[in-house]
Amino acid sequence: MPRHRGHLPQLDGGLFLTDGGIETDLIFNDGLELPHFAAFHLLRDEKGTEALHAYFSRYASIARANGTGFILESPTWRASADWGEKLGYSPAALAAANAKAINLMRELREQFSEANVPVIISGCVGPRGDGYIPDPVPSTNEAQAYHATQIGIFAKSEADMVTAITMTNANEAIGVTRAAGAVAMPVAIAFTVETDGRLPTGQPLNEAIEEVDAETGSCPAYYMINCAHPTHFDGTLAGKGKWIERIRGIRANASRRSHAELNEAPDLDSGNPLELGSQYADLRRNHPRINVLGGCCGTDHRHIQQIAIACK
Repeated sequence: MPRHRGHLPQLDGGLFLTDGGIETDLIFNDGLELPHFAAFHLLRDEKGTEALHAYFSRYASIARANGTGFILESPTWRASADWGEKLGYSPAALAAANAKAINLMRELREQFSEANVPVIISGCVGPRGDGYIPDPVPSTNEAQAYHATQIGIFAKSEADMVTAITMTNANEAIGVTRAAGAVAMPVAIAFTVETDGRLPTGQPLNEAIEEVDAETGSCPAYYMINCAHPTHFDGTLAGKGKWIERIRGIRANASRRSHAELNEAPDLDSGNPLELGSQYADLRRNHPRINVLGGCCGTDHRHIQQIAIACK
């Protein structure tokens, strides 16, 4: 049974860690192959499943050592219909992979749960298209219909919530939110922004959050920013408005590179873990409601460790 679906502990405050940039960590640091950046593809055999278990264990151990809550974000960012088809999955096989991913999260929760230290299972949803390019932008109805299948699998599992990672446009975020709401799943929306702090569509972050809230009755439990360096959005968060209070999570990139530069780069820019931890601490001082902290492209357990130390 889901433990926290009725009420997400992170909404009460306290520090919650999650993992780093799963795809870049597994590819560049663990030497694994992820076609189409699909981490869930590792679940197809025992060796890959063990690699995922080891990956999440590194991060969960950091949370336990630092006495923080932890959010197990399932490796299902690419486990939706279009990406599954590209990887040769039938609908039934894709459904089984999503269910297996949540079951792995359940096993990890049992391993790392301790008294008074909540561990939340989140079913990760990714964009239908590219994580950087919002082309084409779906209608809200199209997005809801597309994501409803994967979210429906999470609703029947032990997942406590859904997190939509790397949302590039408001329409898809609205569709995901409505799909989650239809099956009574709490949902967090993580928008990605460019170096100017705007969504890839050019829409300002505040307008995107306000639009999703207006169209869904403020259904998202909270919002996050991911796949951008803190220097890309700290100026945006210097503004004023109730929308800023809706942001509770950061999963930043290690690199200051733009999305276009990251796409073209042959190497991994892991930045400076100590500096990133300090930048997270600055964000927390200015915005104490931000309490869900993880990483994205280029980050690994070293970055999360420094974030934990700086923000405890």
